[in-house]
Amino acid sequence: MRYKAEINVMPLKELLDPQGKTVGKNIGNIGIQGIENVRIGKHIELIVDAADEAEANSKIETACKKLLSNVVMEYFTYTISPS
Repeated sequence: MRYKAEINVMPLKELLDPQGKTVGKNIGNIGIQGIENVRIGKHIELIVDAADEAEANSKIETACKKLLSNVVMEYFTYTISPS
């Protein structure tokens, strides 16, 4: 069976996010007010072949922990749905 995974990787809340800080500081320069605490991360979509949803979860967890995120500096969340 095929599953679609949508993965979000974000910097840990305890760590400085220089890219988010820069966007948050300058967004007022383009006329947008009322935005604060900007955090910037990554969104990854992929298709995984697996016998069942449990196997798909296991594959995604492994990919996130070993390749797609730096667990020292980032956390990840994901959703899986049949593809």
